[in-house]
Amino acid sequence: MLAIRLRRVGCKKQPHYRVVVIDSAKTPDARFIEILGHYNPRTSPETFDIDENRLGHWVGRGAKPSDTVRTLLSRSRKRESVQESEATSS
Repeated sequence: MLAIRLRRVGCKKQPHYRVVVIDSAKTPDARFIEILGHYNPRTSPETFDIDENRLGHWVGRGAKPSDTVRTLLSRSRKRESVQESEATSS
């Protein structure tokens, strides 16, 4: 089964994560299939960029997002909807 999860990159005490598609039986440091985006929790506000088209492609093929990725997706979608509503009301 395929999983969409975070893979840590970056220096010691400076985490930066890639959102990757990987076989769920493998370790997080194993070879991945595709990079879908990245997440940087150290910026203010935190940066979360993901290719929605490729995400839909892999979810359609049966890949399951991890709990963390699912939370980040919902947070980013809420933030986008708030920004859109503020832009239309101004």
